[in-house]
Amino acid sequence: MQCDLCGTREATVHLTEVINKQSRELHLCEPCAREKGVKMDSPFGFAELLSGLADLEIPPPAAGAKVPACPQCGMRFEEFKKSGRLGCGGCYEAFRRQLEPLLTRLHGASRHAGRAPAATSAAAQRQADLEGLKARLRQAIKAEAFEEAARLRDQLRKLEEPKSGKGAGRVTRNRRAQ
Repeated sequence: MQCDLCGTREATVHLTEVINKQSRELHLCEPCAREKGVKMDSPFGFAELLSGLADLEIPPPAAGAKVPACPQCGMRFEEFKKSGRLGCGGCYEAFRRQLEPLLTRLHGASRHAGRAPAATSAAAQRQADLEGLKARLRQAIKAEAFEEAARLRDQLRKLEEPKSGKGAGRVTRNRRAQ
């Protein structure tokens, strides 16, 4: 989209003005926006939002308390608060205590529970069911609840056996009439 004033440069500033319930849009390039007096010196992005929320959520460390650093990249939590960006995947674990309240506030949970492709989610659900049953079986054996353990063992066997369709295990041949 071209600038509405000069018509030559790409419009990167988009203004909407509402007067008496009438809205008017103006698309400007940066030089024309500066000429019009639009201030663009302090962009507010996601990093600034995160660092602002981190300040609200995280109590300051106690006096003399050691502030952890990520063992993989060496980043300190104070650097994250300034930039709003973590240094590596290890930062999530290193700053877990500080990040959990922030993630819970932003997403409603501290663990990802989003959608997955249907085939992946079905396989993941089956695997989760198997792991859950195995854990319950171990607990039942430990508690010497052998009837419950036998029932869980049977459920596990049902889940672990391969799905069989029609004609499973049977070989058929197609013969042409001669």
